Amino acid sequence: MVPSVASSSSATQPRYVIANTSLYDVLVHENFPHIDRHLGALIALVGVAGGLVGAAYISALHALESFLAPEQFGSWHTQLLVLVAVGGVIGLLIKALGDPGDVELLVDNIHVSGSGNDVRSLRSLLPASLLGIAAGSALGPEAPLVQTAGTIGALAGRSRALTTEQMRVLAICGMASAFAVLFGAPLGSAVFALEILHRRGLEYYEALLPALGGALIGFAVFIGLEGVGYGPLIDLPAAVDVSTSDLLWGGVAAVVGSALATVFTLLVGALRRLAVLVPGLLRPAAGGVVLGLLTIWSSAALTFGEAQISVLGMGTWPASTLAAALVAKLLASAVCLATGWRGGFIIPLFFVGATAGQLIHIAVPSVDATVLMAACMVATNVGVTKTPVGSTLVIAKMAGLQLLPSTTLAAVGAMILTNQVNLIASQRQRAPSTAAA
Repeated sequence: MVPSVASSSSATQPRYVIANTSLYDVLVHENFPHIDRHLGALIALVGVAGGLVGAAYISALHALESFLAPEQFGSWHTQLLVLVAVGGVIGLLIKALGDPGDVELLVDNIHVSGSGNDVRSLRSLLPASLLGIAAGSALGPEAPLVQTAGTIGALAGRSRALTTEQMRVLAICGMASAFAVLFGAPLGSAVFALEILHRRGLEYYEALLPALGGALIGFAVFIGLEGVGYGPLIDLPAAVDVSTSDLLWGGVAAVVGSALATVFTLLVGALRRLAVLVPGLLRPAAGGVVLGLLTIWSSAALTFGEAQISVLGMGTWPASTLAAALVAKLLASAVCLATGWRGGFIIPLFFVGATAGQLIHIAVPSVDATVLMAACMVATNVGVTKTPVGSTLVIAKMAGLQLLPSTTLAAVGAMILTNQVNLIASQRQRAPSTAAA
């Protein structure tokens, strides 16, 4: 006798005749019970939103750069005036529209309530970050994009009265989609978004598959709109002389990157203590003054370093020029962070690491420059962000999978050596009550 599909007792029925069972339920929900059909739809929606926001933000940034970017001005005097003026506008925007928050607050909110920042913070975050980055800020678009997409993800959860755990998943999906838009590496971006919440590796493991889904969808939407293809954020030259000794240089890079991460963290702390002496309204303008003066010494102080890294890899540079660029970028990024300019420090840290790798190559020319650049980029970023797997995967997209052994060693070494270095204070372990069943 064929079992009745109308029976109220599903426990006695064969799986193939259960009523109202969708393909999604069979393929996803039965294997991942925490991702029901409703949450799956919201994950896709957040991924799409991340791709749309990313495309709109990057387009707006390029439009502003057409008349605010440093190359639009012929002299350092004019550039200095522009930076001070933009800093003044940033101060006024924050005063009028409210505190834009930062990634540290976003991380804290995700831990505590599963939500992102207050959506009202985007009113000042978006214009302030766009103006600053377009004018040559040493901070990049990664933080504003991640804050925006993470906030949108959490907002989608609140609008549907989801649980704290589900809202947290959606916020992480938004972050992953934003990282994927910027880095062009969906897998690395998903892991990066999970790792940056903690100091010792990802812990919201139930969000891994949703984060990967959000990253892939956001990435697909972005490349579809922008037509940029599968390429990474930064193209490093292919390594031509890879050998087993590169593991040793991965260890050297871990030490160098850890030292740079420590210097950057201490510098930001010291400058923040100095910056409080300046009234909040005038603080970004004061930062513009310092940034403009740094430009007289080294042009590397300006911009967040994306294009500069590619230029580093294509040429041969004097050690003095590289050393000045490294110090200038460290100082400029720290000044911008301390004085209220809005943006992220991940890509500037990549630049600092790449420059350090080139300096080591000058000292030891027998070692491939790309091997050293990639390993130092990973180590410097990991020392600050505590994202060993995510950073390694993102750099692997730029430099090639053949460098994974040396970059992985650099990442692990930097995690160990910078255990007490902490710039993102809200990074912490997940609360026992949030552990997934």
